Amino acid sequence: MSDLQTLFDRARTEAGDTVATSVFWLQHGTRLAGGTSTSLTRYVAVRVGTAFGACAFEDGQIDPDVCRSSSGTRVADLLDEGPLPLRVAALDAHLASVAPHDRDPRAEPVELPAGSPEVRAGARDAAVADLLEVDEGETVALIGTVDPLVAAIRERGGFCLPCDHNVTTTRWGDPVADDAAQVLETADTVVATGMTLGNGTFEGIRTRCTERGVPLYVYAQSGAAVARELLGSGVTGLSAEPFPFSQFSAEPTRLFRYRDRVART
Repeated sequence: MSDLQTLFDRARTEAGDTVATSVFWLQHGTRLAGGTSTSLTRYVAVRVGTAFGACAFEDGQIDPDVCRSSSGTRVADLLDEGPLPLRVAALDAHLASVAPHDRDPRAEPVELPAGSPEVRAGARDAAVADLLEVDEGETVALIGTVDPLVAAIRERGGFCLPCDHNVTTTRWGDPVADDAAQVLETADTVVATGMTLGNGTFEGIRTRCTERGVPLYVYAQSGAAVARELLGSGVTGLSAEPFPFSQFSAEPTRLFRYRDRVART
C-alpha cells in the first residue's frame, strides 16, 4: 500500500534536476454571508513548469521568507527538506506536472459556476457531497470543518460529525471536536481535507479508516495530486481542486472528482 513517504522517495528520483521556479506564501481571510467568524487560511504554493502545487499550513509553520529561500530550488531538495507543508506542495506540483488532472482518464471534471463566494462555495461543496453517495441517516466525520459542506451533507440526509483544530462551532452552533479520534470511531464515512497531508495527521486517519473498513474521502485543495496517488490505498474517493482555488476567482473554474471503483464494490 502506497504511503506519503513512498511518494516522496519516488518523486525525488523522478524529479532529477527539475527546478521549482516560484514558491508562494499566501494568506487570506473569509467570512461567508451568515457566518459568525472569520476563517484565516495560509497556503504555500510551488510552481514546477506549467503546474502548481499547494498545501495549507498552520500559523507559524512557514515564514514568508520561504519565497526567497526556496524559489529556484531543485524539486528533489524541496521534497527532502523543510516543513512538511512545503514538501507536500512540492510533491503536489511534481505530480501535477507529470500527470495533469485534465488529462487523467479517471477524472470527472465538475465546473463551478461564476458568482459570489457563497455561490461558488455552495457549488463546490455540493459536488463533494455528491461524491460521497451519503445514505439517509449515515454518520459522516468531517475532518477540517467547512460550513457549506456540513450543510450539503445534511441536505442529503447525513449526520455530520465536524472536527477541526481551529474551529470550535459551526455557523449553526454545533460543537466541533478538536481531535480526529473523537469522530473516527463512530463514523460510517470519513471526509478529510487535504490539509491533513500537511499537518501530519493523514496517515493516522487513513490507517484507522482501513482498520474499521469505512470509506475515506479526501476533499483536497491542499495536495490534490498527492491524494490522487493514494486512491485504492485507503482512499475511496477524491475531490481534487488544483491551484488557483475557487475562492481566488469569481469566474468559472473546475474541480476533478475521482472514485476508487474497486473500493466501492
